[in-house]
Amino acid sequence: MKKTLISFFLIIIFCITVEAQKTHPSCTRENLEKSVDRYLEAVIAHNPASIALANNAKFTENGQRLRIGDGLWNTASARGSYKLYIADPQSGQIGFFGTIRENNVPAILALRLKIKGDVIEEIESILARDTAGALRLEGLAAPHRVFLESIPAGERAAREDLIKTANMYFTGLEKNDGKGIYPFTPDCNRLENGAQTTNNPSKTPASFDISAIGCKEQFESGFFRFVTRIRDRRFVVIDEERGLVFTFVFFDHAGNVHNVKLANGSAVPINVIRPWTWEIAELFKVEKGLIRQVEAVACECPYGMNSGWSSWEDGLSDKMR
Repeated sequence: MKKTLISFFLIIIFCITVEAQKTHPSCTRENLEKSVDRYLEAVIAHNPASIALANNAKFTENGQRLRIGDGLWNTASARGSYKLYIADPQSGQIGFFGTIRENNVPAILALRLKIKGDVIEEIESILARDTAGALRLEGLAAPHRVFLESIPAGERAAREDLIKTANMYFTGLEKNDGKGIYPFTPDCNRLENGAQTTNNPSKTPASFDISAIGCKEQFESGFFRFVTRIRDRRFVVIDEERGLVFTFVFFDHAGNVHNVKLANGSAVPINVIRPWTWEIAELFKVEKGLIRQVEAVACECPYGMNSGWSSWEDGLSDKMR
């Protein structure tokens, strides 16, 4: 009798699971990626009516809330060749880095969609109008291979641990003093708008060159002290299968740090003479608690600007969200 009841309940659970998958077909990697493709097709066609949108769907572009159909919807002319998807079936969200044409001019798009069923509820985007950066990404032909590789099932980190590791990057970089715990693999590299900003051949071998050293060495140098605040840290898409963390964040520069004393005691002049902010979408590949690859899309914005997704208080806070 007991075995019969257990079998009965297992059958019910199986049926509920199957039915849930039928009800929410978008919550797979493949369908989340297709949702991005359909969305971009609609943007390029300037036709919001061609996709399923929630009645109260929210859309921001570069931190500004707009009506769906405005902004890039007016100017997008074609997709570019660079495409990187970050899927989070558990939350029904997907992140995307890619190139696009805006009135035939290359640009870089960072995008987040939140989807329920087949309906888009949230659209968050950063459009970096950086022609050279877009062409650099397209020159790579494809994203770094580690972003596409699955982590073996027995080695996958929990969501909260992936977020914790990614946040250590922001904590270590904010008012950087070279004394923190910096969780990088020895071969870690970083791309910012298609430009590699680590491990480059030194252009100034006789003096300090931040782009010539690795991720961990950069943080250990204490060079980034002029980044005075890293705030509105939102860890929005977690791809557990591939160990990816997709974030939106702001880097503030108060303009009052003109010289940085490095951890080795030497001084480096910093040409930051006014308050300004980077609005950034940043992606981390995490393996065994260490960051192996970083990719960012960034554009300058007004100092202290809000993302459009946070309260004023949260937007100025450096806490994890």
